[in-house]
Amino acid sequence: TRCCRPRRTLNSARCGKPGRRGFAVWPGPPSPSLSPSPSPSPSPSFSAPPPFSPALMETPLTAFAVSTALVAVAEIGDKTQLLSFALAAHYRKPGVIILGILIATLANHALAGSLGVLLAHWLTARTTALLVGCGFIAFGVWALFPDRLDSAPKTHGGVFITTLIVFFIAEMGDKTQLATIGLGARFALPLAVIGGTTLGMMIANVPAVLIGHRLADKLPLRAMRWTAAALFFVTGALSLWLVPPG
Repeated sequence: TRCCRPRRTLNSARCGKPGRRGFAVWPGPPSPSLSPSPSPSPSPSFSAPPPFSPALMETPLTAFAVSTALVAVAEIGDKTQLLSFALAAHYRKPGVIILGILIATLANHALAGSLGVLLAHWLTARTTALLVGCGFIAFGVWALFPDRLDSAPKTHGGVFITTLIVFFIAEMGDKTQLATIGLGARFALPLAVIGGTTLGMMIANVPAVLIGHRLADKLPLRAMRWTAAALFFVTGALSLWLVPPG
C-alpha cells in the first residue's frame, strides 16, 4: 500500500508549512513600504551671464584686447611715434631702436599700470569708475589735437641707451601713459593691461622705425586721430555707464 502521507514539495520545504493538498502556501512578495521615498535633490544650475553684463567686461582677455586697440590707435601721430621716426632717421639701426623702445615701454607702462591698480584699491569703486570715465573722455578730446616733437633726440651714449632714455622720458605724462593708468584702474588686471598697452605701442612704433617718414606721409593722420578719440569716448562712456550705485 502506498503511504498516504502528503508529499513534501520544494515550496513546502522552503516555507516549512504544508498547504492544501500537501503544497506549501506562497506568502507573496513583501508589501512595499508606505513611507514616502525621499525626493532627489535638485541639481545646481549654472546660468551664463546676460549679454553686456559687467562680468563679461572684467576678463583678462577683454582687458588685453581693449588696452591693445586703444593704445595702438592713440599712438598714431603721437609724440612718441614722432620720436620713433626721428630715431630711425638719425641712427638707421632699426633692430636696436626697436629693442630700446620695447624695454622703455615695458618699464614705463609697468609703473603706470601698477599705479592704476593701486588707485583702484585705494579709492571706492564708484569714485574709480567716475574718474576713469571722465579721464577717458578728456583723452578723447586730447587725441583730436596733433602732437609735435619739440626737439631732436639728444645722444646719451650708444643707440640703445639713447633710445631707452629718450623714449622713457617722452612717454612720461603722455596720453598713452595716462591711458595705461586709467586702464589699470578700470580693469585691475595689471598683467593684461601692461601686456596690451605694450603690444599697442609696438604695433604703432615698429612700422615707424622700419619704414620711417614714408609711413607718416601715407598715414591718414586726421582719420586716425578721430578714430582714437572715438575709442576714448566709447571707453569713457562705458565706464560711466557701469558706475556702481552710491
